[in-house]
Amino acid sequence: MSSRPRASRSRRFTMAGIGLALAGFVAWFAVGQLHLAGAEEASLSQGKPVTASSSEGRAFPAEAAVDGDDKTRWSSAFADPQWIQVDLGAPAAIERVVLKWERAFGKAYEIQVSPDANTWTSVYQTTTGAGGTETHTLNTTGRFVRMYGTTRSSGYGYSLFEFQVFGKPGGAPTTAPTSAPSTPAGPSTGASPSTRPSTSASPSSSASTPSGGNNAAGWIMAPNPVTDVKPSRAVPPNKGGFHEFQANCSVSRTNIGDDPIVFPKLPGASHLHTFMGNTTTNANSTIESLSRGQTTCKAKGDLSAYWMPALFNGNTAVNPEGLQTIYYKSGVYDYRSVRPFPKGLRFVVGNAKNTDADEFLAATEEGFECGDSYKNKNIPLTCSSERSVKLNIRYQAPSCWDGIHLDSPDHQSHMAYPIDTHTASGVVCPDSHPVAVPKLEFKMAWPVNGDMSKVKFASGAGPTFHYDFINAWDDRTLAAMVNGCIVAARQCDAQGHDGRDDQQPAPYVLNKDYLLP
Repeated sequence: MSSRPRASRSRRFTMAGIGLALAGFVAWFAVGQLHLAGAEEASLSQGKPVTASSSEGRAFPAEAAVDGDDKTRWSSAFADPQWIQVDLGAPAAIERVVLKWERAFGKAYEIQVSPDANTWTSVYQTTTGAGGTETHTLNTTGRFVRMYGTTRSSGYGYSLFEFQVFGKPGGAPTTAPTSAPSTPAGPSTGASPSTRPSTSASPSSSASTPSGGNNAAGWIMAPNPVTDVKPSRAVPPNKGGFHEFQANCSVSRTNIGDDPIVFPKLPGASHLHTFMGNTTTNANSTIESLSRGQTTCKAKGDLSAYWMPALFNGNTAVNPEGLQTIYYKSGVYDYRSVRPFPKGLRFVVGNAKNTDADEFLAATEEGFECGDSYKNKNIPLTCSSERSVKLNIRYQAPSCWDGIHLDSPDHQSHMAYPIDTHTASGVVCPDSHPVAVPKLEFKMAWPVNGDMSKVKFASGAGPTFHYDFINAWDDRTLAAMVNGCIVAARQCDAQGHDGRDDQQPAPYVLNKDYLLP
């Protein structure tokens, strides 16, 4: 009799123990799984500064790969190699990288890490990429993480919905870097595909100076970087009107195969160019040499170098006649946030190998204009033969700077186009390129009309049009023009406007001490 209660009591203890164990397991499962799920959602790369070797167009910026939205994407130019890299902001212990590919994916690529974006360590590589969502488990540290693609899966570019980096902040910087491919020169430059050399410097190159030295990754560092800046989302008081001035410049040199940005110190290596502004621009140009030159621009303080591919009608070169207009405008809604270009800033606008006429048209005001014909994606085959009719183009440059580099390996990644917030803030600079600078807009006119079937650029058909810029303005003059015209909401020195808006206000002209120092 006495043994039954003891056995019952034992069973009760056993069942109670099992119940506690099950409760503990359930609690662990609920809390643990939630914790793990939360950890999986904490991408170190989301919203961080990101750069890429190129982009297919404004609709596919690098920022789209780290915005946490699987419906937006970054897409590169249609060439190999290409890369996209994210700055985590501080060293981190990197546990895995997730690539969410669109249908255009990388067949052969590497995942690389770096402590400084100069030396890179390859921590994963494949030649059999499958596309879709690819997860790579890693055990490494670094601040910068890069996908470096060498072979595409198709004739399109590399396209990522998301580039996610997971791990824990605070890892030690990478050490003992192994050999990795150098940063590519990129396809979106003014070079011809058959002759363009890499613009990456040798590993012994030092950080840059304004005269143009490259660091090991092919970047040119600004001597006075602009940091701790956020894009302005303020709504300015004057929401309309003009915020611009013009550089009115004539041809200074023409039909010369030099390009000091893409082919520095290689005379004759590029296709033929037409130069404006500085009279000394050549393959060996530096900021120091440009500062000793003269200018064909109306503002004598503008010693900048501007150039574009030469235009031909058959075998005959056709040069723009007289002053050509290069607008300096606000590219962002809050025009008060625009700053002068840093001395030595340089970039290439457009793509000498572009075959996408729609992409080209999107970067222009009206496409190719000729008489009453507008929005042409290519040079029209015919045009009015009236003497006054010319071939016109107005092509806009990106106006957001990363604040750190005067140049980048593809001569474009340090610059970005503004993005539309679809709010009262309007168009603003992306977080990766937070510094608003003047938006250049080339308005060129060539005296060709009638039969246009043989008209083309030295780089090829109409959509290959592009232009290059090296800022060599006198600092005082440029600051006066930016602050007195763009920031002050004025239209300054409007001589050379297109004549289609006769109702525009009379131009405001700054003190000639600034215009003619």
